[in-house]
Amino acid sequence: MTDTSRMAVVLAAGMGTRMKSDLPKVLFPVCGRPMVHFVLDALERAGVTRTIVVVGYRSELVRAELAGRSVEFAEQTERLGTGHAVKMCASQLASHHGPVVVLAGDSPLVQDASLSALFAEFDRCNPACLLGTLKKDDPTGLGRIVRDATGAFQGIVEEKDATAEQRLIREVNMSTYVFDVRELLHALGMLRNDNRQREYYLTDCPGILLREGKHVRALPVLRPCESFSINTLEELTGVEAEMERLGYPCKH
Repeated sequence: MTDTSRMAVVLAAGMGTRMKSDLPKVLFPVCGRPMVHFVLDALERAGVTRTIVVVGYRSELVRAELAGRSVEFAEQTERLGTGHAVKMCASQLASHHGPVVVLAGDSPLVQDASLSALFAEFDRCNPACLLGTLKKDDPTGLGRIVRDATGAFQGIVEEKDATAEQRLIREVNMSTYVFDVRELLHALGMLRNDNRQREYYLTDCPGILLREGKHVRALPVLRPCESFSINTLEELTGVEAEMERLGYPCKH
């Protein structure tokens, strides 16, 4: 039987190097809980019924922490980029038919309302790929969403590659995607690692599909709080303050 339920891939293989901790990054406590739980909670509230968590660094700790949750795991034994991480789920994705959301496990402020809006848009227009984007007053350091004169998505340009005009764009990529699973598997197979890091980047997948004439859309539905990232202890403090402001139950 074909599976048409909502599915998710959560990227959770990274280290917490800049957090000055030897914990896997997604297990770092935020408001008293390992941050990955907030991501999984949001996915459940958005109607996701099957979630694959990609683990890598000290994977046994992540598996143990999530033992009580209804998730599957995929193992990324080599750190070869975000595209490579999703490739590790290929056999599990192959049994699915329909939308799959891909997002980072270190984004505890992801909002279920944003995910629900992305799924609703996907159901409405059935694109190959739908990017969840954000309009940010200060887009410094983030990839800009480039559109043509009609407003159609043209691509993502990283800040280091952007022209002066493109740097003025306020709509940014937040690495939250909903793919048609068949198109995702196809694009993953087309990825190349001919870049300075020799890695396979998930961010290349929308461009691959677009160049093939597939329907790729970008929808600026993410909320300002979803731009908060956690890479340092200082950023962690900022995220906890924002979560308290938004009414999350926080235990210190």
